[in-house]
Parts: sequence; structure tokens; C-alpha cells
Amino acid sequence: MLETPLLLLLLFLPFPPSSGAQLPNQGQAKDPPIATNGQPFPWGSMRLPKTIFPLHYDLNIHPNLTTLDFTGVVRIELDVLEDTGVIVLHAKQMQISGALLLAPEGARPLRVLEYPRFHQLALLSDSVLTKGRKYEVQLEFAANLSDSYHGFYKSSYRTSSGEVRILASTQFEATFARGAFPCFDEPAFKANFTIRLIREPRHIAISNMPKVKTVELPGGLLEDHFGATVKMSTYLVAYIVSDFLSVSKTTQHGIKISIYAVPEKIDQTAFALDAAVKLLDFYDDYFDIPYPLPKQDLAAIPDFQSGAMENWGLTTYRETGLLFDADKSSASDKLGITKVIAHELAHQWFGNLVTMEWWNDLWLNEGFAKFMEFISVDATYPELHVDDFFLGKCFEAMEVDSLSSSHPVSTPVENPMQIQEMFDDVSYDKGACILNMLRDFLTPEAFEIGIIKYLKRYSYQNTVNSHLWESLTDICNSDDLDEGRMKHREFCSKRNLPSGASKWYSGDELDVRAIMDTWTLQEGFPLVTVEVRGREVRLSQERYLKTDDPSLTEGFLWQIPLTYVTSASNTLHRFLLKTKTDVLHLPEEVDWVKFNVDMSGYYMVHYAGEGWNSVIRLLQHNHTALTSNDRASLIHNVFQLVSVGKVRLDTALELSLYLSRETEVMAVTQGFGELVPLYKLMEKRDMAALENQMKGFIVDLFRGLIDRQEWTDSGSVSERVLRSYLLVFACVRNYAPCVTKATQLFNKWKDSDGNMSLPVDVTMAVFVIGARTPEGWDFLLEKYRSSMQMSLKSRLKSAMAVSPLQDKLKWMMEQSLTGEVMKTQDLPDVVVYVSKNPRGYKLAWDFFRANWHTFVKKFDLGSSTMSYMVTGVTNQYSTREMLDEVRSFFGSLTEEMGSEMRCIKQTYESIEDNIRWMDANLPLLQAWLHRRSNKLSHEDL
Repeated sequence: MLETPLLLLLLFLPFPPSSGAQLPNQGQAKDPPIATNGQPFPWGSMRLPKTIFPLHYDLNIHPNLTTLDFTGVVRIELDVLEDTGVIVLHAKQMQISGALLLAPEGARPLRVLEYPRFHQLALLSDSVLTKGRKYEVQLEFAANLSDSYHGFYKSSYRTSSGEVRILASTQFEATFARGAFPCFDEPAFKANFTIRLIREPRHIAISNMPKVKTVELPGGLLEDHFGATVKMSTYLVAYIVSDFLSVSKTTQHGIKISIYAVPEKIDQTAFALDAAVKLLDFYDDYFDIPYPLPKQDLAAIPDFQSGAMENWGLTTYRETGLLFDADKSSASDKLGITKVIAHELAHQWFGNLVTMEWWNDLWLNEGFAKFMEFISVDATYPELHVDDFFLGKCFEAMEVDSLSSSHPVSTPVENPMQIQEMFDDVSYDKGACILNMLRDFLTPEAFEIGIIKYLKRYSYQNTVNSHLWESLTDICNSDDLDEGRMKHREFCSKRNLPSGASKWYSGDELDVRAIMDTWTLQEGFPLVTVEVRGREVRLSQERYLKTDDPSLTEGFLWQIPLTYVTSASNTLHRFLLKTKTDVLHLPEEVDWVKFNVDMSGYYMVHYAGEGWNSVIRLLQHNHTALTSNDRASLIHNVFQLVSVGKVRLDTALELSLYLSRETEVMAVTQGFGELVPLYKLMEKRDMAALENQMKGFIVDLFRGLIDRQEWTDSGSVSERVLRSYLLVFACVRNYAPCVTKATQLFNKWKDSDGNMSLPVDVTMAVFVIGARTPEGWDFLLEKYRSSMQMSLKSRLKSAMAVSPLQDKLKWMMEQSLTGEVMKTQDLPDVVVYVSKNPRGYKLAWDFFRANWHTFVKKFDLGSSTMSYMVTGVTNQYSTREMLDEVRSFFGSLTEEMGSEMRCIKQTYESIEDNIRWMDANLPLLQAWLHRRSNKLSHEDL
């Protein structure tokens, strides 16, 4: 599953999304569980017993898109591993009307007990089910289509003529298959599924597998029969009943790819179709394992909470994640869509073919899929320069991983809320970043051999962390190498040890597990302090943590793959730091040393002594001596070290001055990413003079780069993304040349009734200026209502949320809650955008509190959507008064309403960190800006 991305809009700042109510107990009923009929329930754990495993589901579903409910029958073939008289499985909010045991001796009724607290059913048999025998159970059930975004749920869309059309779609990850049919809803209970769907002739039905036949039923209904799936987990089952149209192509490997969308948007599917064909072919070759299904459908769902979902053979997407218009979509839209498709198709191997044993190791699915986005898109679409954006994922992960409320990549979870909370930046982005570090450590060739070995060994099975580390440690075991992969045989024939052992240090066998356990089983990440004394480099490590409690940083130790270059040598040097402190010896004295080359390692570096001054001198005199990623990492590290008191703010600001000569997207956006939050904190404190000084400093710093931007769509993807970013920032900050140009373009566009073709890269800046007047805002809304073009709608919505017109901001939030003009799936973005608007943050906070109960019901406790809203609305507060207000609100919630969510603890920590930062650094900032303005004044004289 891909989380919904926050648009990379400067005005809102790239703050990362951190990310049925279920009490967060530890998975055991404290009192003996009692069923709904008052009888004792025969099972007391949230996890299902391992006495019975499903082998095959025959599932027949009949959704009624008029009455918005569905009925069904499921027959489950069971393998009995221990003698038992009870079958325990999952069902949530459904009526069970009949339960039969189908044994060789004939059909017998089963007694049904329900325990809603754990979403469980117990089927009680009069006779013992014998170990080693196979049985079948048959259950008849009925339920309403969900009005949330999970389970089997209702979606709708409006045609250009105003007609509302209904469809039904599924979203089962993580624990929502149980709301659609009775099942063993845990990832390790893999089975085959044969699905039949009943529909009206005006609709189509699609599922994981191709349709085998259609049968006419009495009453004019049709029943579609689909082929049996491969062995898979319940959360990957999918089916849709809709009026979608489709377009198709076939891959080089003979797999049929189809894109499904609502009829009026089917003309926006060509790019996604080509991308899916290209990417599935790439994975087929890269993993050396043929895609095991005959088809892969990609469906654009009008109502969708996350970014996309990897259901096997039927991946589902937000419309913005799949639909592309060559004339109206931007370069970043193309990059985003390609990455989303790459992510979901990577899951067909990582997650679907090989699945984590339990949700504590979700990162084995999501970290890999996030990582493979970058590997695959770099190989298939090199012109998109996807590598320019990987580092941002690591910075986002570090943002949440620097709090004491973070969690290890692999961490125990029991109940649905805790499982949902695993879908966060740590599982996705940190997972991807530590895999990138490991790939750099082992070499790309060795890494590829190891993961192929892992996928082949555990196909159709479930895994834990250690299975991956074993596959990556002994990569040259000939038994596991496919003789057909010549480059792998050649690679291994050159080495006695696994790649990397001799490269890093001699004498020890390379133990990937020992290294990687330090990165996956403990939370946080290391700060490496480097001090150069002559030819001696002294190293030490500690946990980087934003806290005023030093005891929380004790007891952490990582095995850190250090890399470094020096002024005397461009050669990449490597060293594995396994201890708290160590010493390196250089062959000669150097002017500077840069550790964590290209920031391929998931750690920060502090240059003690004269170290930062030597880095600043280098950047001021010859910044291109370092790569763009190295420069971005220095900007990130130095400002983050201010937060923990390791570096003075004026040192970080002096380093930032080199940015006036920077042109690369990652370094520029990271500069904004560190500087803009400083004035965003002040916006909530009524300190206009200092706030405006800070804003003026940032505009001055980037003025040269802003002035060089053409108002066209020329250049590479990275240059185009940067252009859009810079022009939006300049307009929001009232930089006169940009405001003048954007105003002229908006007036022309408005006079043409929106028919004039604007360069896509500049539309956001133009719309932001247009949204400042009531007439302009209303015109944007009119275009939003009538447009069928998803990325244009997305930009219009974002620009409208930047408006200073408070009545409009309030209307937007209310409308997105009702879902009539703006879809409720967009509500989280609207609320967070308004909260970043200096004229809107109080409105957003009031709206957020007033509608909390509705949010919980709609978006689900623990979901990344909820944590995105919680942190997004509050993470720029910087006063004790607001901290008290936030604590008061969240403290008033019950457990069922989310009081135990991790994101609430993260919010408290973030605000406390903001307060500490302001208290410690405001005087320094005032003094530095004052000195700089005096210096500039003297230079002007």
C-alpha cells in the first residue's frame, strides 16, 4: 500500500506525514471472553489459533448498488493440524445466517458465537475435527457496503452532466477483509481463492484473476466466474463492480495489462498503461521470477484513502495516482504516477509472492516497495531523474525517527490500531533508506543476488527479518543460484567471501544480520561525531534524539557502514564502525573530510572542532567539489544539530549562505526545508518584524535562482520540479517580479474562461495569486467543479487553500467534509493545507477538534491519514499556550476515540521541540539577521 503523498509545496513546507475502533490491549482478553449471546467464547486471544489452516475459499458475492448492501456465501476448505471442536476465524459487522460443516459423512449445522471485540467468530462442531483430515465449512452472510474507505465499500463519481454514479470496491489491507467475508484474516493464513460476483448487465466486475465465464441468472442478473488465484493472504483479495472502461496492452513476457477508469477519464490512461508494461517487464527480469498471474489490472478508484494498493493482479489507485494528461499534468505528476505504479508492481513480488509473517515486519513489504520504486524508475525512465528525490525520503524518516516516540522498523503489534500505525515513514522511508545503505555496503550486484535468492526460497510463504539477512549473507551458495544468470555466477566466482567482507574489514566473516539487527530492532538512528586532529580522525557514535532528557539516548549502539572522501582524495573510503568510539588514520593531513558520501547511510554527522568551519569554507569557495546529495546532507545535518545544541544557529546560517549559488533540486529544496520552518514557527507567535526579516533573508538568498526561472515548461524533470517550487515560493512571499508576472497570466487565463493554455510548471504560482481575491477564488472553484483532469483539480484545490480569505478557507473544509464539491478523500489535505496558511491555522485547529469523531469513523484509528492530520495541523505550534491547548484536547479523548495513538505523543514532542528551539535560538537569529543587514548596508554604500 502506498501512503497518500503531501504535495511538495513550499508554502506548506515539506513536513512529512508521520504517518473500527479497537482498544489497544495486548491481544489477550483480561476477563474470560463472552460472546454476544452471553455464552463463553472459546478463544481469548486477538491472534487466531494455529489449529486449523484454510486451503481454499469459494466466495460468491452479490453487491446491490441501489440498496448499498451485499450478500454472500463462502465455502472454506480447511486443513486440521490438531484435533479440535472449534473453528475460530474473523468476521466484522456482518450478519451470519447459516453455518454448515461439510464433512465426508454429510452436511451438519455449526453453532455460531460472535466476539466483536476481536472481530472473531467461533464455529462449534458437535463432533471432533480430526487432525490430518480436510473439511469444508459454508457460511452465508450479509452486510452493508462500508461508507468508509476500507472493507467492501461504496464509491461514487459525478459525470460531466451532473449524474452521480455508484460503484463498489475493496480495500482489505491491513485487517478489513473480515468486513467483506468471514475469513482467517492474518497474513500467514495463505490460501487460494475462487471468486464469483453477481451484477447487473450495465456494470462490469473485475477481480484478482481473469474472468472465466459469465452465467445468466433469473431476474436479469449476471454472475461472473473468475479463475482460482495463487496462494495468497486475505488482505490481497480484491473485486470491483462498476461501469468502468478499460484499455489494454501485453508485456514482452505475455502478461495482459489493463487500466480501468470511469468512462469520461479513460483518455487519461495512456501514460500509466505504458509505464505499467515497462515496469512489469523490468521486475520480471530483475527478480528472475516470472510474474505468476496471467494479467495485471490497474484501477483508478474515485474514492480512495491511501495512495494505492497492491492487490495481486488488480492494483487500485487514487485517480491522481494513475491518470495523466499530457497537456495539463506536470513533470512532478509524471514522476509521481510512475513511482506509484512502480511501488505497487514491486509488491507483486515483495509482499504478495513473499509476505511478512505478521504486521510487525511490515517493512519487509513496504520498505522494499519504496526502495524498488527508485531502482526500477531509474532503470526504465532515466529521464525522470528519480534519484534526485530519494534523499528526501530519508530526511522525512529522520524527522519522525528523531523523537523518543518513534519505534523500531520491526516492532511488536497486536490490535488493528497498532497494525495501522505501522504504515508510517519508519516502515516505508526508513525501511527504504536502510536497504539503500545495505545495497551500497554489499555492492548492487551482491544485493540483487541476495534478494533474488530470498524471493525464490520463500515464494508463496511468509518470512521474518532473519530470512532476509540469511539470504544476503551467504549470497554465493551455488545451490541457490540460478545457472541462467551468468553475471551472478561471474560475480561470485571472483570472491571467496560474500561481497563486501574484504572491502570493509578483514578477519571477520560478514554477518549481515548482526549489522542490520542494529538498524531494525532498535528505534532511532546514530549521530557520528568526527574530529580531525592532524592525520588522526576520532569517531564516536550516539543516538540522535530531540529531547531534553539525556538518559533517553543511552544504551544505543549501531554497526555503521561509514564512507568518506577528503580534500586529498576523491576515492571513496569505507570503514565499519562497530564500537562507541574508534580512530581512523589518514595517509596525509587534509583541509576537509566529508563523511556519509551522498548520504547513502542512514545517519547524521557532526564535524567537531574546526570541522564545520572547514566545510563552510569549502562550500563558499568551491561547492561543486561535493555532490548535490552531499551538499543537501550537510544542510540537513547542520540545521538538525542546532536542534540538539551541538551546533550554534549562526554556524548553520553561515553555511546556508552558499545556497545563493546552488542550482540542484535536492540541495535547494533542503535549504528551503530547513529555513522556511523557522518563520512558520514565528507566524504562530505574532512576531511580525523578525518573521518578515527572516522571509526577506530567504527571498534574497534565492533571488538569483528565482530570477533565472523561465515561465515555460522547458528543461529536465528536476529543473521543472524546481521551477514550480521556486515560483510558488516567490509568489507566496510577494516577490514583486513573480507577483506581477503571475497576475498578468492569471488575468489572461481568466479572461479566456480558462481556455488559454498555461505552462503547466507555472500554473500553481498563477493560481496562488488568483486565489487572493474573492472573484479569482470563485473562478478557480468554478474550474475545479467542471474539470475532469485530476492533476489540474489537485493544483486548483491546493492554491485555493493558500488564499488569505478566511470565509473561503472555512467553506473548503466544510465542503470537503460533506464530500459534494470536494471529495472527502481530499479532506485531510485541505485541513492540513489550511493549517499551514497563516490566515487559516486557527480555523483548521477549531475545525479539526469539532469534527474529530467524524474523522475517526471515516478514516480509522491509527491510519496514516489520521496521523497525517494530527501532526500536520499541530507541528508548527511553538508556544506553551498552544501546547496546553493541544494536550487538553487530546487528553479529553477516550481510548476508543484515539487517545493512545502514537501520533499524539509525536505531536507533543514536536511542539516541545519547537518551544525549546525558539527559547534557545530566537536571540541568536535576531542578532545574526541584524548583523547581516548591517553588513549588506555597508556593502551598498
